[in-house]
Amino acid sequence: MDLGIKGRSGIVTAASKGLGRGCAEALAEAGVALTLNARGAEALEATAAEIRERYGVTVTTVAGDITTEAVRAEVMAACPAPDILVTNAGGPPPGMWSDWSRDDFIKAIDSNMLTPIALMQAALPGMMERGWGRVVNITSQSVKSPIAALGLSNSARAGLTGFVAGTSRQVAPSGVVINNLLPGIHDTDRAASLDAGVMKAEGISREEARDRRAAAIPARRYGTPAEFGAACAFLCSQYAGFIIGQNLLLDGGALNSTL
Repeated sequence: MDLGIKGRSGIVTAASKGLGRGCAEALAEAGVALTLNARGAEALEATAAEIRERYGVTVTTVAGDITTEAVRAEVMAACPAPDILVTNAGGPPPGMWSDWSRDDFIKAIDSNMLTPIALMQAALPGMMERGWGRVVNITSQSVKSPIAALGLSNSARAGLTGFVAGTSRQVAPSGVVINNLLPGIHDTDRAASLDAGVMKAEGISREEARDRRAAAIPARRYGTPAEFGAACAFLCSQYAGFIIGQNLLLDGGALNSTL
């Protein structure tokens, strides 16, 4: 399917690996010129080189912590008129409600709520002026189905979801579309880290931890970054103009809900 976005420009954050890279590759396959951000310069440059070679699109890189104002400014300077914005950031660590301090919550909110909001505030005016734009925020299945050990993530991402709910409807008349993608367990470093925690806590092997988690998913497997990226690319396509402020769950059926 021709997504109708060839020649568009896009920003993807946390794009050197995992779900961010999956989104970047899917957009590159659709012909989008990319500006990619991630903390690790070496992994980011390697990803950019592979995407350039495979898809023949322009890829600009900005290494650094996207939660800082300076790096956000650098990203926007590298792509001052993005047609597409995909926000992504690693989730805060798991734990118990009694362990988290105010500083822990502020850090989680800054990374998983305020940073995506700041990027949208930077990109949306230009999109609205040009009459076309697509924003996809990568949040979490925990927005719809809270995960007790991920209370920091539950809280921060729910705040972002609330912001998008109102903002998406304010910018829609200008041809700008904002939606959220809610990943369940995908085959990424984040999943490996969570599996390692279970492995350590319960004294089981990594394979046992992974198999146990996969068994709880109706699809009986982890998702892949490629299929997640394809969903992202569709929400960035010419066909997504009537999909406004939605939260698309990609969890293999893990959330048992009719609506």
